[in-house]
Amino acid sequence: MDGDRAPVMADVARIAGVSHQTVSRVLNDHPNVRPATRDRVLAAVRELGYRPNATARNLATRRTRTLGVVGFNTTLYGPASMLYGIERAARQYEYFVTVNALEVLDRRSVLDAVDRLRSQGVEGIIVVAPQTTAVAALANAPADVALVAVGCGTHTALTSVAVDNETGAEQATSHLLDLGHRTVHHLVGPRSWLDAQEREAGWRRALENRGAPSVEPLAGGDWTARTGYECGQRIAAHPDVTAVFCANDHMALGLLRALQQAGRRVPEDISIIGFDDIPEAEYFGPPLTTVRQDFDELGRRALRALIEHIGGPDSALPAPAETPHVVIPPSLVVRASAAPPRT
Repeated sequence: MDGDRAPVMADVARIAGVSHQTVSRVLNDHPNVRPATRDRVLAAVRELGYRPNATARNLATRRTRTLGVVGFNTTLYGPASMLYGIERAARQYEYFVTVNALEVLDRRSVLDAVDRLRSQGVEGIIVVAPQTTAVAALANAPADVALVAVGCGTHTALTSVAVDNETGAEQATSHLLDLGHRTVHHLVGPRSWLDAQEREAGWRRALENRGAPSVEPLAGGDWTARTGYECGQRIAAHPDVTAVFCANDHMALGLLRALQQAGRRVPEDISIIGFDDIPEAEYFGPPLTTVRQDFDELGRRALRALIEHIGGPDSALPAPAETPHVVIPPSLVVRASAAPPRT
């Protein structure tokens, strides 16, 4: 073999003493190959350092094994973690991922991103759609492209995968009520985000189910620590507030800072629970009780749903019989920021 060129499948076949078709069967893990033959082919592959030509395989199978992802604002923990979970799952399923990150999730931006990814030959597209505008845009997506929405609950007619925000919020609120707090206040997220809407709904449901006094939510605005800090400055002046459920951990961090500056102790004076379980949550002062989302499972379920949707002759998964909505349960992580109220 010429030392200046990379080995090809014919070289592997020659050294292993088999046909080109047999090498292809071994590389594609075909069951109808004798173990001894398979061992000879794999030994030749290792000896030559042969790497299968993905482009040639894709031309032969008419599959690109590439999926598109439309993402948004990857500086936020939730969307960034969803994207990372999807990429990890794609590697497990031996798919490539092309990401199209958007500054805004309006109708035109989402549909343009879908068109760009289709022009690149992706087999299907996952859209991280946490905002109402993105869900509305997906209703107008082309019918001939396989789409899965992530982070929008069951608010779309498309196949969707999401964490159960309502249940997570209900768990957090119920935990505070179980500790003995008369009621629980809620620092909401942006009203245009479905996550924020669902977490507020879960908080309200817990108060109603437990017969706790209903209170107005505390104005949020965005997901940042600054929002929590500014809200905390107002809360500090109200001694009747003994428990706050924050729609995410970053706002909880700002709230903690404002309360501590005002001389209000956590959890002795006010208990706080967040949502997300960001990596820094256990190092807050005090460590933050929060709701954990399983983003790895979300990524796996989203990839599986999309591959099922794609179907095809070389898919290991059958096409779905109906449009599924996959909801992944969260879990409450109890730390030191929540305690019974002072007598």
